[in-house]
Amino acid sequence: MSKLAVNIAMSLDGYVAGPDQSVNDPLGVGGMELHAWFHPLKEFREMHGEQGGETDASSAVVNERNENVGATIMGRKMFGGDAGPWGEDPWPGWWGQEPPFHHPVFVITHHAREPLQMNGGTTFHFVTDGIEPALAQARDAARGQDVRLAGGASVVNEYLAAGLVDELDLSIVPLVMGGGERLFAGLVPGDLKLTQLRAIEAPGVTHIKYRIR
Repeated sequence: MSKLAVNIAMSLDGYVAGPDQSVNDPLGVGGMELHAWFHPLKEFREMHGEQGGETDASSAVVNERNENVGATIMGRKMFGGDAGPWGEDPWPGWWGQEPPFHHPVFVITHHAREPLQMNGGTTFHFVTDGIEPALAQARDAARGQDVRLAGGASVVNEYLAAGLVDELDLSIVPLVMGGGERLFAGLVPGDLKLTQLRAIEAPGVTHIKYRIR
């Protein structure tokens, strides 16, 4: 069976987004700094149809994370927009006309919406009946490849609490945020047993990958 893998950037105090998230500031106050190591990379630019960029120790991590991925799962906030009904002319999200996924993406939401087909092979599917049906649909769409769980924190925490995550790959940034959306919130101590698979130091970030037992 395909793996469910979490790849997420996190501050030293455990936050994956800053406080006061909004439509205009989707990562909250200071949240963009969690990805400052990623934006200069050649791999980031290629994902967005651009040329140039840098190569460093993070490049191999990014390439590894993108291997053998056939579908992605994310929450409503990560797709874009406030909670509540989508409205008559629903917004297509943060990701632009050609999102960087290039495969099916399953958005967990409380409000139904027709699938949204974008350029470049990405189609967003909106799942209203919970995390396990979303995972089943994503695995079916991935056709034997792995499923990536992109975030945000609340969705990742739900999957972790349910014991459905196979691998956890954290990009830990030397930043103390003091508030926002926190990874591991609400988990029962002792429920998450980890085996470290690798640790890579790179400019502005340390990448640590775990298998969840």
